[in-house]
Amino acid sequence: MNKEHINVWEEDRIGIIQLNRPKALNAINRKMVDEIVDQMQAFDQEDQIRVILIKGDNRAFAAGADIEEMMEETPLSLELLDPFAVWDKISLIKKPTIAAVNGFALGGGFELALHCDLIIAAEDATFGFPEIKLGVMPGAGGTQFLTKAMGRRKALEWIWLGEPMSAREALHYGVINRIVAPELVDEEAIRLARQLSNQAPISLRLIKEAVQAAEDQSLLEGKKIERKNFYVAFASEDQNEGMRAFKEKRPPHFKGV
Repeated sequence: MNKEHINVWEEDRIGIIQLNRPKALNAINRKMVDEIVDQMQAFDQEDQIRVILIKGDNRAFAAGADIEEMMEETPLSLELLDPFAVWDKISLIKKPTIAAVNGFALGGGFELALHCDLIIAAEDATFGFPEIKLGVMPGAGGTQFLTKAMGRRKALEWIWLGEPMSAREALHYGVINRIVAPELVDEEAIRLARQLSNQAPISLRLIKEAVQAAEDQSLLEGKKIERKNFYVAFASEDQNEGMRAFKEKRPPHFKGV
C-alpha cells in the first residue's frame, strides 16, 4: 500500500513504513509527517502488528526538512498552524518502534529517528542538527531527545555547532542502539523486530510506559508506574502462558491478551 510520500507493508507481524521522496533524499514535509503519523496510529490499532519499523533508502533515512516549505513562514503563521503538534502523537504510540537508518538522518530526519524507541544504523550513517546554520533550531523535539540521550553539555555542543555526528559517535553517546554494515541495516532491523514480535505484547507496552516514565517523572512516581504495570501484567493470559511455558521448559506462545 503506497501513499504520496511513504510506502507501507506488513511482514511477519511487523508494520513497515518506508519514506519515499528519493529525489529529495526523503526530506520531510508536512504531508509526509501526516502520512507517517496516520500510518503509525493505524498499525498501533492492528492486533496482528506487533512492531513498527520506519526506514528510508540506501542513500538517506531523511536528509532534513523541506526548507522551501518553511521559507515564507512567519511567527504568526507557525503559531496558527502549529506544525510540530502532530509529532507529539508519535510519542503516544504504544507498540515498539524501530528506525533503520542508512545514509543521512539530519534535522527533521534525525528527529523522526529519535522519536522511535530503538535505532539501528549503518556504519557510515550520518546524524546531525544543521538548523543553526540556517538561523533556526530543531523544533520537533530534537533538543529534548538529544539532551536526554547524551546529557546537556554534549547536546549543546552538537546542536550549537551543527556538525555531523558519525554513527560510531552516536553509538558512543547512547543516541543509537546498534551499528552494522550498510547492506545489513534492513536485515538487522527486521531481525530485531522479529525478536520483539515474539515477546508478550502487553508486557512490551507496559515496559515502554514505565521506561518513558523514568525519563519524565521523579524516581518515586516512576516506581509507582512500574509497580502498577507489574500488577496489571498479571491480568493477562500471556502472563499465565509465560510462566507455564517456563515451568514446562518450552517456548511461550504469546497472543497479546
